[in-house]
Amino acid sequence: MDFNLSKEQEMLRDGLNKFLSSRYDLESSRAAAKSAPGWQPDIWSGFAGELGILGAALPADVGGIGGGPVEVMVIAEALGHALVVEPYVDTVVVGGGLLRRAGGELAAQLLERIIDGTAIVALAATEAASGHNWAEVATTAERDGDGWVLRGSKIVVAGGPLATHLLVTARTSNGVSLFAVDLDSVAGAVAAHHYRTVDDRRASDLTFDGLRLAGSALLGEEGQAWPSLAQARDEGAAAVCSEAVGCMRKVLADTVEYTKQRRQFGQPIGSFQVLQHRMVDMYMELEQAVSAAYLAVLKLDADPDERARAVSAAKVTVGRAARFIGQQSVQLHGGMGMTEELAIGHYFKRLTALQYEFGTTAYHVARYAELTRA
Repeated sequence: MDFNLSKEQEMLRDGLNKFLSSRYDLESSRAAAKSAPGWQPDIWSGFAGELGILGAALPADVGGIGGGPVEVMVIAEALGHALVVEPYVDTVVVGGGLLRRAGGELAAQLLERIIDGTAIVALAATEAASGHNWAEVATTAERDGDGWVLRGSKIVVAGGPLATHLLVTARTSNGVSLFAVDLDSVAGAVAAHHYRTVDDRRASDLTFDGLRLAGSALLGEEGQAWPSLAQARDEGAAAVCSEAVGCMRKVLADTVEYTKQRRQFGQPIGSFQVLQHRMVDMYMELEQAVSAAYLAVLKLDADPDERARAVSAAKVTVGRAARFIGQQSVQLHGGMGMTEELAIGHYFKRLTALQYEFGTTAYHVARYAELTRA
């Protein structure tokens, strides 16, 4: 199996890394994350116009480059390494994947707007009683003439405060369906509670109380959205695994560098064998996470059960590594590891949050066991 990147993928990685190193320093990005908007629109515009990464994995017929999971892996890892808060995974990976598979005029228009940076899409799938199971949908959509009426609520909609459009799951007469909601056209009709998460991202709790939608808001066939949702969830999980790898590479490198500079008893603490052993353990966890993330990416086009097993295995492996590397890096830095001034504390919070996105470690252990038994 060839794990080497193509020349085009290397150019994508190098160009993105150069852009982030020159324009995405920690101080300004943390300041933006804590501001009212919660992000940097000019960076998103740069992703679209200067780099073209928003269309790197989307079809050429809507203006994309036509890449695939490997391009997403390259981008997500670079974004994780720079601790980017802009909603790439939510909009491009999850939202773009759902729209691509749904097809139709509205989906094509939204994909074109995602690629040019003028649309940000957030998936509203999680409900208070559903836990990690997106298939448990209590929100309903009922026919009303040529349109639909949406009733229900969603929680922890990642990227919701930034979104121009929502993709909402709802139960119709014959199954789970997916609807596109243009937030500009329904201004004031959706009750929203926006908040900042522990890792400085933005999320929303939403309530739809008789929201009226046009008939064209239905994406794909009525009642047939679940297979695409299941795939989107695995694609999102694989992407955040790659993002976590980027975070862990940065955390390990910073920790090794710090132990070379911090002195105790007249010598660098990195010269103490017990700390060297601990950093070797961190490196081994990282390498296992890298391999698991690669496997998940390479299996995204496999049959659903094989794809799900690989993604769950990666999510568990990466979750364990993120916890271990994050905790050890903070301990090796001492109390200052959790201060706002050092990058380590910010990365630690993101690594902690990543363990819960698209299913917790415990959820994926159970899913892997169930799929293996089956």
